[in-house]
Amino acid sequence: VDYLSSWEVKGKRVRPKVVASTATIRNAKLQVHKTFRRRVSVFPPQGLDVEDNFFAVQSDLKVKPGRLYVGVCAPGRRLKSVLIRVYIAYMAAAQALFDKYGPDADPWMTTVGYFNSMRELGGMRRLVDDDVRSGLGHTDKRGLPKRRVRNVQELTSRMNSAEIPKILDNLEVLHTGERDARLPIDVLLATNMVSVGVDVKRLGLMIVANQPKSTAEYIQATSRVGRNYPGLVCTVLNWARPRDLSHYERFEHYHATFYQYVEALSVTPFAPRALDRGLSALLVATTRLAGKPFNSNASAASIQATHSLVSDAKAMIIQRAIEVEGNNAVGVRVKADLAARIDTWAARAQRMTGGAVLGYKTRNDGKTFGLLEQPGSKPWQEFTCLNSLRDVEASVNLILDNYGMDEEATAVDSPVLKTSAPVETGEEDELLQ
Repeated sequence: VDYLSSWEVKGKRVRPKVVASTATIRNAKLQVHKTFRRRVSVFPPQGLDVEDNFFAVQSDLKVKPGRLYVGVCAPGRRLKSVLIRVYIAYMAAAQALFDKYGPDADPWMTTVGYFNSMRELGGMRRLVDDDVRSGLGHTDKRGLPKRRVRNVQELTSRMNSAEIPKILDNLEVLHTGERDARLPIDVLLATNMVSVGVDVKRLGLMIVANQPKSTAEYIQATSRVGRNYPGLVCTVLNWARPRDLSHYERFEHYHATFYQYVEALSVTPFAPRALDRGLSALLVATTRLAGKPFNSNASAASIQATHSLVSDAKAMIIQRAIEVEGNNAVGVRVKADLAARIDTWAARAQRMTGGAVLGYKTRNDGKTFGLLEQPGSKPWQEFTCLNSLRDVEASVNLILDNYGMDEEATAVDSPVLKTSAPVETGEEDELLQ
């Protein structure tokens, strides 16, 4: 994008200005250099008033309360038992507010449960359907009203992509106390899918099970609540985990300063595995979009290694690698990888016979065959291109099995790992034994 957006003015190459925002302060200079090949400049600079730094203005807590964080740690108790009690307490208390104030208490009637893994979420789903649901039917003995749990949903990667928009839409349904065809969600159990792209302003209550692995994830996830209304975040910490216990002991100080603990991610745009996954897409996009000769789909067949657009794209990528990494060895490796890809591209174009044409994408005309491959179950090819570099590996389910072992080996050796159906949560102890 940087290369294609630059232009020549009086013999000087002018690059576009990049304006970016970040929650990470540490290593920002290095990250900006490796990502954008620019010097970082903070704008605007810090002013004289700590309550107004241009990006954020400190508001009156009486006018806009923001979020309140609560930590729960019960030494000697099983985490699941603590979670059951916390869910029952908060959901019954929300019902008490709703009985008193009506729809004004709607933000706290939907409980968002956040989990670090699918296994933890799966276990809690059964507990919500059973223990929490039945426990809320006896809360009147503790001075809180009873509550019915009618709609429990989850937001995870195991869901069908067509169902996710429906759940996000259902999250907007308010608790009004009136009978409606669409039931508002009582409990939403989610993994880190809720951290990005979920912008439901009515949410006000979240229960976090275990301290998330990173501060950035913790901030992103808990920021889903308390947007338009006061938010309440209850973090249930596991006393058996030293990291969770440390967070509980320093709970107030950590939450007062947790923005400074945001981890600086590593940026390695020209690492060998990054080149394997992304270099082909970079070469094709730069060559194709730099001018008309290779722009149309059928123009993939007219590739020439000596063409100026191909040579310029190749030179730009090599130079960028050297400048970003500060190492000529990286440039040598990138040059060799690019040459191999260009040769493969040209060979594919020349092998087309019988009226067949090489395009960037396969057409249903019976003669246009695609250069670029979609990632899937097929082996990875040189021109397999991802739609996103966020997730680059297919996920598999593993189950412990003794397949392929004789009786004596089975008695003493570890079991073999093989691809199969996922392990049911209830079977874990037996399998590990």
